[in-house]
Amino acid sequence: MIKKSIVVNGVTKTLFVDPELDLANALRGQLHLTGTKIGCGKAQCGACSVIMNGRVIRSCVTKMKRVPDNAEITTIEGVGSQNTLHPLQLAWMVHGAAQCGFCTPGFIVSAKALLDANVNVTREEVRDWFQKNRNVCRCTGYKPLVDAVMDAARLMRGEITKEDLWYKLPEDGQVFGTKYIRPSALAKVTGTWDFGADLGLSLPAETLHLKLVQAKVSHANILSIDTSEAEKMPGVYKVITYKDVKGKNAITGLITFPSNKGDGWDRPILNDKKVFQFGDAIAIVAADTPDHARDAAEKVKVELEVLPAYMSVPAAMADDAIEIHPGTPNVYFETKISKGEETQPIMEKADVVVQDDFYVGRQPHLPIEPDVGFAYFDEEGKLIIHSKSIGIHLHHAMIAPGIGVDPDQLVLVQNPTGGTFGYKFSPTIEALLGVAAVATGKPVYLEFNYYQQTTYTGKRSPFFMNVKFGATKEGKLLAMESDWSVDHGPYSEFGDLLTMRGSQFIGAGYYIPNIRGNGRTVCTNHAWGSAFRGYGSPQSEFASEVLMDELAEKLGIDPFDLRYKNIYRPGDTTPTGCQPDVYSLEAMMDKLRPHYLEAKKRVKELSADEVKRGVGISIGVYGAGLDGADTSESAAELTADGVVTIYNSWEDHGQGADMGTLGTAHEALRPLGIKPENIKLVMNDTSITPNSGVAGGSRSQVMTGNSTRVACQMLVKAMEKADGTYRTYDEMVAEGLPLKYLGKWTAPASDCSVETGQGNPFSCYMYAIFMPEVEVDMKTGKAKVVKMTCVADPGCIVNRLVVDGQIYGGIAQGIGLALTEDFEDLNKHIDMYSCGIPYPKDIPDDFNILYVETPRPHGPFGASGSGELPLTSPHASIINAIYNACGVRITKLPALPEKILAGLQNK
Repeated sequence: MIKKSIVVNGVTKTLFVDPELDLANALRGQLHLTGTKIGCGKAQCGACSVIMNGRVIRSCVTKMKRVPDNAEITTIEGVGSQNTLHPLQLAWMVHGAAQCGFCTPGFIVSAKALLDANVNVTREEVRDWFQKNRNVCRCTGYKPLVDAVMDAARLMRGEITKEDLWYKLPEDGQVFGTKYIRPSALAKVTGTWDFGADLGLSLPAETLHLKLVQAKVSHANILSIDTSEAEKMPGVYKVITYKDVKGKNAITGLITFPSNKGDGWDRPILNDKKVFQFGDAIAIVAADTPDHARDAAEKVKVELEVLPAYMSVPAAMADDAIEIHPGTPNVYFETKISKGEETQPIMEKADVVVQDDFYVGRQPHLPIEPDVGFAYFDEEGKLIIHSKSIGIHLHHAMIAPGIGVDPDQLVLVQNPTGGTFGYKFSPTIEALLGVAAVATGKPVYLEFNYYQQTTYTGKRSPFFMNVKFGATKEGKLLAMESDWSVDHGPYSEFGDLLTMRGSQFIGAGYYIPNIRGNGRTVCTNHAWGSAFRGYGSPQSEFASEVLMDELAEKLGIDPFDLRYKNIYRPGDTTPTGCQPDVYSLEAMMDKLRPHYLEAKKRVKELSADEVKRGVGISIGVYGAGLDGADTSESAAELTADGVVTIYNSWEDHGQGADMGTLGTAHEALRPLGIKPENIKLVMNDTSITPNSGVAGGSRSQVMTGNSTRVACQMLVKAMEKADGTYRTYDEMVAEGLPLKYLGKWTAPASDCSVETGQGNPFSCYMYAIFMPEVEVDMKTGKAKVVKMTCVADPGCIVNRLVVDGQIYGGIAQGIGLALTEDFEDLNKHIDMYSCGIPYPKDIPDDFNILYVETPRPHGPFGASGSGELPLTSPHASIINAIYNACGVRITKLPALPEKILAGLQNK
């Protein structure tokens, strides 16, 4: 223990600390300055950035013994408050730069140090600064952050005023379609938006800290679990194994299709008989401190019989592979697509045929906030679980039987949540928390470190694909054949639904009259497959979009012109045999054409022997919803103060659920003349908010937007008088009229057939065209995106800041998927950096988004979704641009420098 005096935000503080304690935990745990976040724990992400003696440091790796006495430290709390915003905080709000908000304090603190030293910065200097200080954002694509810094500098130089910068509503007061600032922005930029780990510091002293005993192999039989030594360790309250679980000790996958050969109960909460993947939870240690729990977890002895680990589809499908789940074949779901006539005769007669193999791998989600949650029993004896869940009602159904609690005695609440990008579509720690709370009867808290976040949570499911096109010599597509295998890891939840995405999106965007294909879901011992932004479309469309370029080359047609010839036009149908919601691709390509012609000219002029430049193109399509008759519920209530309260379970993981709810509700309530500040949002608590469905599949703006619209319109109708004026709260009460209305909306859609892939799965779609300009270093093989142009049609835009942010951030993840991101090697891919997360200089600052807003017939006020659109196929366009630059075509991602260099050397 050492005594340390430091000056924090101008106030002298005396601390008594372990010299090995890091500064971040000292600030958070002892000074309760929770605006400083801890993400990676390895100085790779900058979420913990503070200023010490004028320099930006990463406090998560700065030991207290290395902090000088009387060091002057500035945290986000010292930058500005909600009443006295720093120009950076103001600009961050105006530019929509705080999406999930977890990285926001670190970026703002880092930027403050930059502007304190130089208020006349350039954009490139800002990017260099964030790169040098390892500030990472997974949500925004960085451009809005740089925009914010530049405007903050202008404000500090006196070139503009706060009033000039601050957003003002139009004269008619409309919120819908504007750049209105999201309600959560103020708390996020001041570090007062309390995430799960921040709330954890407010739990009572008797809270037990949980640490997991996890498998260190990928496949094994469990012979014995010995907890005796661990139970004797200091501070240990209980060591929990499968024997302590009162319920079924399994998470139900809620099987979607009857033809699935599994029973849906293949994922244990605590493994009892087998290890199915690296990191499987075998026991939970509950102790009085995190250190005591961690030390005791090391003392649990697990005897294993190691089995062959099948780490890919080919290995798991081999003739000698054993069943990973005894009694269930490793290939447990199969589907077909059959549209039009038989394709073999057409292929035989086609003027041109192209065929290739493709692979899109196990992209890691890489959120900056690690998984975290807590659980306790309330005064009524109900089990309350707080987590990062983006499907609280869905997860409620998935975990209650496994924990062993009656559904009406279980409540799930979503904490303010850092970006998840889909991995929280599946429950991760919710059931573990529930089991521990039931077994101990005490409040419990579990927080992953980043190694656990990286190695244990689900990943994008790899697709192994073979696709074949047949076309006329003029370039008209005649037929497509496809075969795809999905590596869904060891747990089946939603694997069948994901596999159906191959039927729906291989070849999407083009009218292909005749299609035949086969897909299958395969159980392996690699990371379990969880939803990831785009959910099947990044895999499916990568194959068809790269193959379109191969076809263009074989025909001698420009890739743009080939696409233009084949895109959906009125009367055309999708691969599933239905008409799309709108036909806007022609208008989108017309809008892009002059930019494409300029880019072709520019890359030719800038290309040199040492660094080649190229331009690529791809079309992206995705549905906004879950398949078939997807449903959502929301409620609207008039209260005594004239406020309208909206209740829904539109979970927010950075995509802007608060703004989507507010913008949609305000538009529906406009007849009342209500101001946006008089609309209150109550969200994401199964005990009080209706079942709005999961915040995935880009469904929320369409589904929950519509149910919110319906609820608000029901309230407006009830308030309307015969003369066209509206009742007050008192008048409603006096007339005995209800004050609260439940809105429900069901999509007019139908499931696709497992046997044919035909159906009308989505009521709304989203469309994009991606056009990157790429440079390739001919000596190293390193590719870099230097400019990105995107034409997007997300329907009528609810909020421009939110949708811009989704496009920037999603494309940035697409750049990562194309060039760097991977989770394959369990010894190598263990943190953000090794998994290839893009840093600021990996993403272009030259970013041009063009919109075509085609009103959607079934969207709320014409809106469709947007969140997954930007990650449908940007990676394919980048691969096409690499080929255009240097003649090397990569068909198996990521396009690492060594792959490109090998291609150059083999030319």
